Amino acid sequence: MADWRSWLRADPTAWLLEDDNPSVRYLTLVDILDRNHADLDVAEARAAIMTVGAVPAILERQHPEGYWGSPGKPYAKYGGSVWQLVILAELAAEGSDERIRRACGFILDALQDVQSHGFSYQRNKRSGGGRHSGVIPCLTGNLVWSLLRLGWGDDPRVRPAVQWIVQYQRFDDAVDDPPTGWPYDVFVDCWGRHTCHMGVVKALKALAEIPAADRSDGVRRTIKEGAEYVLRHRIHKRSHDLTRVSKPGWLRLGFPRMYQTDVLEVLGILTRLGYRDERMRDALDVVVSKQAANGRWTLADTFNGRFLVDIEDKGRPSKWVTLNALRVLKAWA
Repeated sequence: MADWRSWLRADPTAWLLEDDNPSVRYLTLVDILDRNHADLDVAEARAAIMTVGAVPAILERQHPEGYWGSPGKPYAKYGGSVWQLVILAELAAEGSDERIRRACGFILDALQDVQSHGFSYQRNKRSGGGRHSGVIPCLTGNLVWSLLRLGWGDDPRVRPAVQWIVQYQRFDDAVDDPPTGWPYDVFVDCWGRHTCHMGVVKALKALAEIPAADRSDGVRRTIKEGAEYVLRHRIHKRSHDLTRVSKPGWLRLGFPRMYQTDVLEVLGILTRLGYRDERMRDALDVVVSKQAANGRWTLADTFNGRFLVDIEDKGRPSKWVTLNALRVLKAWA
């Protein structure tokens, strides 16, 4: 098989290794150049994440009790605690940092449903935790992924949250007899006859974060079902009419994706799970086609202006999108 660099119009690696974005530098060293974590350059880049750039800027705005914005509205888009935790996990922040530990603890206390262990977008002011009727799949996937990424995989509250995904996540594709009962009757947009694509993607993202050796039979089964659902759609198309794109927005590459997604994020999840399926080829071609002559990819979609701290500039070359594209190409090859 050809070297994955043969797909590049130019090599952007030196650009990704610049000191201005220590998160990208660290992940490029580890994921693209296969440098060991004990390597001095890797250790220095890892340490710089907490002192340079977006991570310290976000943490500077954190309340001492671990939340951002209003403690009663952790889900507030996109300045609330939920989204800061997701961004910090994306930026490879240090999970052992006490400020991040407080943030993780706050989210678990505020939004985890004590009945089902999924995550709700609303607090239950009466009994504590998240409101049972507000549990939604994309949020559960995002927060499970963030907590796993930040080192909380052994916490006794996170393991049952993983089980929530295994037990409740659906992969229905315009079925005539959709499931009924909680949680399926609460949010038709999330379930209904056709499962929400974003819920599936975020569930797979969370489960991909579990080391392969630690995945239960249920987790492996859920990954298989979720991956097949996405592959049946060729990642971004309508499974019942593969000539049509499901949502044009999925072709606009961005970072971080929050509850939305795009073809690059989905390819990244599938390749991390070990998939090299020809049904991924169309989406891969889309990603490759968006590479500029200098080997860089552009930030085409963003929530900037709504974040507490903006991440890169829309319409400009993006180190994050470029890094994620290189990860996919390397994994595919």
